[in-house]
Amino acid sequence: LSARTKDETTTKAVKVLFSKYKNAKELANAKTKDVEKIIKSIGFYHVKSKRIIEVAKIINSKYKGKVPDNLEKLVELPGVGRKTANCVLVYAFDKPAIPVDIHVHRISNRLGLVDTKTPEETEQELMRIIPKKFWIDINDTFVMYGQNICKPISPMCSVCKIKNDCKFYKTKNAS
Repeated sequence: LSARTKDETTTKAVKVLFSKYKNAKELANAKTKDVEKIIKSIGFYHVKSKRIIEVAKIINSKYKGKVPDNLEKLVELPGVGRKTANCVLVYAFDKPAIPVDIHVHRISNRLGLVDTKTPEETEQELMRIIPKKFWIDINDTFVMYGQNICKPISPMCSVCKIKNDCKFYKTKNAS
């Protein structure tokens, strides 16, 4: 549900959705119009409401109502890419993975940890250079940092505690 939607908007809609539909079976039997009403604040809610019901049906029938806990099975679900699958692994199962959203991709490149063009490349590079014991915390840390300090448009370099080690800051302030 989060694609092209602000995190706060997604969080609110998801809370309401899961308070009404407690499991995959209930969601699989939901009417599209009912789900649309709940997630209307989210971008592309018509498509997403159909997709979430479709995924719930698959989880209910193929996986006996339990969300799969491995990347390969998760990315087989319609509309589930690597970022979403990695989020499920980290946040639902506490398994090491690196979900790379726009914040993680931007900050990793700004800091100079990676030099990549796509989130997928960033994920692969971070997996290569970051010890596995830190993978679970990367997304939360970078997202929080990206929302509050290293903002997309106007990064707050003046208050950044790691600016002296930041490629972006050094380049921006090179004289």
